Amino acid sequence: MLRVGVNGYGTIGKRVADALAAQPDMEVAGVAKTTPNFEAAAAHRRGYAVHAALDERRPAFDEAGIPVAGDLDDLVRASDVVVDCTPAGVGAQNRERYETHDTPALYQGGEDADAVDASFNARANYDEIAASDAEHVRVVSCNTTGLSRVLAPLEEAYGVEKTRATLVRRGGDPGQSDRGPINDILPDPVTVPSHHGPDVNTVLPDLAVDTMGVTVPATLMHLHAVNVTLETEADADAVSETLASESRVFVVPERARVAGPAHLKEYAKDAGRPRGDLWENCVWGASIAVEGRDLYFFQAIHQESDVVPENVDAIRALAGDADAAESVVKTNRALGVGSFETTRSETVTTDGRGAAASADD
Repeated sequence: MLRVGVNGYGTIGKRVADALAAQPDMEVAGVAKTTPNFEAAAAHRRGYAVHAALDERRPAFDEAGIPVAGDLDDLVRASDVVVDCTPAGVGAQNRERYETHDTPALYQGGEDADAVDASFNARANYDEIAASDAEHVRVVSCNTTGLSRVLAPLEEAYGVEKTRATLVRRGGDPGQSDRGPINDILPDPVTVPSHHGPDVNTVLPDLAVDTMGVTVPATLMHLHAVNVTLETEADADAVSETLASESRVFVVPERARVAGPAHLKEYAKDAGRPRGDLWENCVWGASIAVEGRDLYFFQAIHQESDVVPENVDAIRALAGDADAAESVVKTNRALGVGSFETTRSETVTTDGRGAAASADD
């Protein structure tokens, strides 16, 4: 049983902790928080040992009535692996602390790729990470995760000559009241390519990919408009089957009448997903079109949750406890990835490969 500590219990950290607790081969060693806020109180109610990430803040936890199990060093010592879910840039500063205790660590996509030993995506390079000596590994960002999950199988099935993707990015998460824009549409960045294409190349180094980014006043999800020039011809039905065979890609059936991310979030809530999370890429089946060798489709990426199963798999890759296929199956089953309960009479699920099916079919 792997004991995993979570440093940072915010948007990603609380989801990672719950995902770890659901795994049959892992347990949460504890979580670290800088502030005794409502999230720290929720962690305590869930039974996680709460650690004060900053020594000087420990009295504030006592005043808030939140029991403290120790400091960050105590958590690191008690952990076989630490998942760092702190804000961008902080993780890189924490690396020396983890190294002091000889504890391997995972970091999130906000950290620079050169701040770690390697970058990780389960679909793209699990086996390479598992076979390496890397001990400090970065799980690539939500957008990079989303692109890697579709580009890896397309490369394997048809070859990819060139990918061009425009990322319509949410201005902030629902809880980030300090983010924007409020009433604007911003090229972000205005330079081309955006950082997402080079980030894909940290896990798929031979792939030709260019990306552009736009930030909009929305909080629900990111939306990608993807154009892939394939090396061999394919038709839309074949591509749809290829994507649907991926366990972390949900090809949204046209019959579901899902117009956009707002509907997808309602879909997830109606399915009983925790926090309305969508761990899968959501590709509109009706959007998949092929002209010659040019493939087009739209996909939505839930920035709060799509990297969560990747963090779980990255732990097993570091520990060498399972191969890629075994880990993905374990993670998916424990979380319910690939299953959507829609109504009492209709269930959209996935088959063993991840293909969408309906009880009404």
